[in-house]
This record gives sequence, C-alpha cells and structure tokens, in this order.
Amino acid sequence: MNNVLTRCPVCQNELTITRLHCESCDTSLEGRFSGGLFAHLTREQMDFIMTFIRCEGKLNRVEVELGLSYPTLRNRLHDVIRALGYEPGKEEAPEVSEDRRRQVLEDLDKGRLNADAAMRILRGEEA
Repeated sequence: MNNVLTRCPVCQNELTITRLHCESCDTSLEGRFSGGLFAHLTREQMDFIMTFIRCEGKLNRVEVELGLSYPTLRNRLHDVIRALGYEPGKEEAPEVSEDRRRQVLEDLDKGRLNADAAMRILRGEEA
C-alpha cells in the first residue's frame, strides 16, 4: 500500500482526500478528509521522526543510530518542527545563569522578592 499523496503531481497544489474505503467490510465514505498533521512530511522527515521516537527523543542515541552529527540532527528536528507549522525554540525559556538563579532564590527566601517577581525573572521576563 502506498502513502497518501498530499500534492498534485501535475500542478503541486494540495490534494484533498475525497474517498475512504474499508477492504474488510467493503464500506466506502465520500467527503472531504484531511490527511492529518503528519501527511505533509516527506519520507525522510517521517523516517527521522520514527527513529527519534524509537530512541525516546534522545538525540545522542539518534546520533549513534543514524551516524550523523548532533548539529545535523538538530537541523533535521527543526525542519520537522517547521514542517508541522511551529517555530523551533519559540517556546523555550531563556537561559538564566546559575548565579542569577541562586540570587533570585536567595532574594525570594529573604523576602526581597515575591513569588511572582521571582518567577518572571526565572522565565526571563525581567532582567
């Protein structure tokens, strides 16, 4: 069985799935169906995701299995993230140095900061 095509081979526009069929009971459904979130990924991107999942999301294990460098794997992961409609790193919390984190926790402990202010600083919302 072939994977579902998502692009027209003639004009490259997006294809719409209009018929589904069950081989077991011979039922057919007609309408307009989505191929799902992963339908637009390339074969290479899907293979990467399957390896990533099999390695429990640990890039060091993916690195060994695929024989690729960490920067290459990171770029492939970012390509998949973008293909799914997200921007890599956008929701990552900015790094707060260990010294700054300790200072914030100490200030919180001594009452110089309240919990809300400390959380904002640790999330990188305030310097």
